[in-house]
Amino acid sequence: MASPPLCSFCHGRFTLSFSTTIHEVLLYLLLLSTFLSSLPDSVLGECKNPPVIFNFGDSNSDTGGLVAGLGYSINFPNGRTFFRRSTGRLSDGRLIIDFLCQSVDTTFLSPYLDSMGSTFLNGANFAIAGSLHFIGDAGFRNGLYVIDIGQNDLADSFAKNLSYKEVVKKIPSVILEIKYAVEDIYAQGGRKFWVHNTGPLGCLPQKLSTVQKAPDDLDPYGCISSYNDAARVFNEALLLLCEELRYEKKDATIVYVDVYTIKYDLIANSTKYGFSSPLMACCGFGGPPYNYDVRVTCGHPGYQVCDEDSKYVSWDGIHYTEAANSIIASKILSTDYSTPRIAFDYFCN
Repeated sequence: MASPPLCSFCHGRFTLSFSTTIHEVLLYLLLLSTFLSSLPDSVLGECKNPPVIFNFGDSNSDTGGLVAGLGYSINFPNGRTFFRRSTGRLSDGRLIIDFLCQSVDTTFLSPYLDSMGSTFLNGANFAIAGSLHFIGDAGFRNGLYVIDIGQNDLADSFAKNLSYKEVVKKIPSVILEIKYAVEDIYAQGGRKFWVHNTGPLGCLPQKLSTVQKAPDDLDPYGCISSYNDAARVFNEALLLLCEELRYEKKDATIVYVDVYTIKYDLIANSTKYGFSSPLMACCGFGGPPYNYDVRVTCGHPGYQVCDEDSKYVSWDGIHYTEAANSIIASKILSTDYSTPRIAFDYFCN
């Protein structure tokens, strides 16, 4: 069994990778709290009363749940850029949720499964690789509930060799589970929700290297059109759900953030941001065009990794680099992609 995350000031989240529904996980996550510690002054914002953040997502926002709860080995070079050691994050450095936490002067979230050694005074991270869903607690009525799911639901459906039409048919049931989850949190007193839509699944090097595709299956930037189309259908349904919930629960603040557009822009205009090979993993195996091999993944024997001063969008074929996450987070914080246009620091109590 691997030890808990090494970074003592991390307050990350963990995502469930089991076949649980959002509704079930909501009921499971009734114990929430925060882990408080100091951050470097250079990353602090001006939030005098940081919100207590409860994060529900997948491995893109897992700050150590795989390691702390499931004993999964996440080896160096994961964590090499910022932490200089592996902290359980599937990236070379900080995740989007880390940058969001820093923007409101709160500490990094500790994984919910990392119950030993964490006080959870500042919130908790319920994200884990493969996770499908999440929860809320009556004792944390003033908490900010960050929801970032959908990618794994879509990826899992495509992995089962379902057709595009079959995958799209499953989307309403996923959206319904998200609705149940939010309603459960609301029933427990939760009133603040920050909802990210899902990213361009068809642009992930992992998908591009493992899915059989014809040239006409790819869009102008080399991404799998059907996968991205399914993500957009999911996002449209999620936006409608947020509008519905906002209308029904007028005393709640529900912000929908178009992360898809932000991430797709990094691929389509990669040179503008200084990135090279936007569809190629920095850490993996096999070389161009994708540097991804499911048999030799990042941190495991045989992996190849790009130079530390190079700029890649994809870290390991599935997750993003710190450089990409930093840009994504800054655009999220701009409110240009938010509906309604409410700033993240609005939730400073």
